Amino acid sequence: MSSLNLDDFTDLIERPDGGVRRDAEARRERQIVPPGSLGRLDDLGEWLAAAQSSVPVRVVERPRVVLFAGDHGVAGLGVSARPAGSADQSVRAVLDGSSPVAVLARRLGVPVRVVDMALDCEPDTLPDEVAGHRTRRGSGRIDVEDAMTLEEAEAAFLAGVAVADEEADSGTDLVVLGDVSVGGTTAASVLVAALCGTDASVVTGRGGLPIDDLAWMRKCAAVRDALRRARPVLGDQLQLLATVGGADLAATTGFLLQSAVRKMPVILDGVVSAACALVGQRVAFRAPDWWLAGHNSGEPAQAKALDRMALEPLLDHGVTVGEGAGALLALSLVQAAAALAAELPEAPEASEQEDAKEPEESEESEQPKESEQSEQSEQSEAL
Repeated sequence: MSSLNLDDFTDLIERPDGGVRRDAEARRERQIVPPGSLGRLDDLGEWLAAAQSSVPVRVVERPRVVLFAGDHGVAGLGVSARPAGSADQSVRAVLDGSSPVAVLARRLGVPVRVVDMALDCEPDTLPDEVAGHRTRRGSGRIDVEDAMTLEEAEAAFLAGVAVADEEADSGTDLVVLGDVSVGGTTAASVLVAALCGTDASVVTGRGGLPIDDLAWMRKCAAVRDALRRARPVLGDQLQLLATVGGADLAATTGFLLQSAVRKMPVILDGVVSAACALVGQRVAFRAPDWWLAGHNSGEPAQAKALDRMALEPLLDHGVTVGEGAGALLALSLVQAAAALAAELPEAPEASEQEDAKEPEESEESEQPKESEQSEQSEQSEAL
């Protein structure tokens, strides 16, 4: 039995300030560019102002990419295009700067943090700052066994909470959240299917590196079998993560909820972060107000989860590589929205325009009086 009470997050998480958002909308109406002409950038600027409780909105200056990493035992069934237990190779590519997210982050000047939660490698082969929060080595094969024990799920969840606190305390003002995993999309699909009440075939996708039809059928069968194990524990979100999630997914869920507590906005990447966000919504219904969907990864489970949370992806550009790359591209939109909301000048006040017209009107009104006076003087002279 876990001593962690997730219900506490319901009381701790507040919605972004609605009054501030209304003030931001009013300010937007006064700016020189007509409201609505910037499309969704208007909404993003107002959302960020509410999240920051600041009008005008503050420019996003200290964003950060956070990636939770882990291997999943279900990958041994051949449900992924990557070899089972090879997620550490992807982590090393991020660390040495050769992965897509590392290249983009370097170009955008955004630091990347990788947190090993359950990689299938020796922890001493990775830097201490990466492996310091590890809960276990790999996760169980969720079609036939639990991903981890309830105690491990609690430890992983609390590790995610700790990482969120570390980021908030260091001044991070927005997080791009992703994952580095092998088999993670299978576990994420099970979570989404369980929470949305759908069948395996509805949520099973092709993964970050697309798999062929035979692999897809194996993946669909794995999701189906894991889903049978997930349904009996739907009422306990931590037990659900222990049964069919994984240490990296539990940490991601804890991170998302604590970020909402700390009022730190988050951009979600693909299906893994979307599935964890859906779990977070079941824990605290106000939490999704602090999150943005960065992009459409093409995974059906992601689309199902985002629809349930009423989150619309910012981008739809066909990026399936994962590791936060798609969401990082969306960061530029958020930064652009913040800059426009903060720096566009306001149009002259209508009252000032009226004041400028008043002298002209008074001069015109005086002219008839002068002509009347001249007529009166002429009449008096005639007499």
